Amino acid sequence: MNTKIILLLCILISGFSSLAIAEKIAEVKITTIPVTKQIYMISGDGGNIGLFIGADGTFLIDDQFAPLTEKIVAAIKSVGGDNPKFLINTHYHGDHTGGNEKLGKEGTLIFSHDNVRERLKNGSFIEAFNMKRPGISREGLPVVTFSEDITFHLNGNTINAIHVPHAHTDGDSFIHFKEANVIHAGDFFFNGFYPFIDVTHGGSIKGMIKAVDKVLTLADDNTKIIAGHGPIGDKRQLTEYRQMLATAHERLRKLKAEGKSAQEAVAAKPLADLEPTWGDGLFTGDKWIELVYSGV
Repeated sequence: MNTKIILLLCILISGFSSLAIAEKIAEVKITTIPVTKQIYMISGDGGNIGLFIGADGTFLIDDQFAPLTEKIVAAIKSVGGDNPKFLINTHYHGDHTGGNEKLGKEGTLIFSHDNVRERLKNGSFIEAFNMKRPGISREGLPVVTFSEDITFHLNGNTINAIHVPHAHTDGDSFIHFKEANVIHAGDFFFNGFYPFIDVTHGGSIKGMIKAVDKVLTLADDNTKIIAGHGPIGDKRQLTEYRQMLATAHERLRKLKAEGKSAQEAVAAKPLADLEPTWGDGLFTGDKWIELVYSGV
């Protein structure tokens, strides 16, 4: 299992203090991976960040954990960017929004779907990990929110943020750089392994499939797709991921229709043939079934 995935999982489920988390991720290396001449994926710990640089200002998609913010800004500057002028959160989870407060205090203008702001403002509890997150300060809250879609016109590109309901959460958006032919999918795309689905906050496998389908209608064979977790993907990989989700959903739906409990569904081993390809990430198939079954 990838060491970064192990660290993320430990942070999610361990109940570590903020200090302990800061110590653990202090050694994380921030890497900037070119996607186009202006667009980069930033990899560190937590969700993959999208970076778009140009004369109109630096545009950031998600921001990982607060202790990494200085390293992330340094990485941005190393490729010609500046302190982010704009930030959009693809959803509310802490590994995508942990840097909001620090960036907001420095003047970054933050955008998100309506539900993301509500989760950040009022706090949240992820039942799957018994993880409570208090509300964040005013400086870290999105200043501009939207219910469906929003469009930015920056650095020579048309950038569409498109809401997909009840996918990874109830507030997901993906970001489409139209002219650059690049999409940041957020966390409804875990490239190469079973995804976490936040059923407690409106996520579902069915919604994930619909979200992927929406991206596939915009993608062609040359589209570069930044996953929420995992390497940069393409239409072929996203199609394979979609097939996995559809196969899993159909098998689990059938077991649930037969009245099987989550434990009985796990015992039936419905994902055994998928496990070699998709089970070496955050979750084994058995654990994943336990997490998503109530939302099937």
